[in-house]
Amino acid sequence: MERAIQVLCRRRKNNPLLVGESGVGKTAIAEGLAWRIVQGDVPEVMADCTIYSLDIGSLLAGTKYRGDFEKRFKALLKQLEQDTNSILFIDEIHTIIGAGAASGGQVDAAN
Repeated sequence: MERAIQVLCRRRKNNPLLVGESGVGKTAIAEGLAWRIVQGDVPEVMADCTIYSLDIGSLLAGTKYRGDFEKRFKALLKQLEQDTNSILFIDEIHTIIGAGAASGGQVDAAN
């Protein structure tokens, strides 16, 4: 968590990417960061930040075509750009970047 805070404090273009097997605590780090922001236990530059958690499954739900997903995703990013103190946590990010191609009934937003 300390390393994620360091990266986020450097510049707003730096984005920590939490990588690991299922169950190792990637989501817990994001939740812990949110808790620390609420408690005021973060550097001053992060004191008024808001963490948003994106559920890819919900974003994909009901989309028939790739364009539908892209439209939703772009609208989400546009909204987040208006809030300069936002931090977006994308759980299961590998479904967007295509690292872990899905087969069968699994979610894959990278296509």
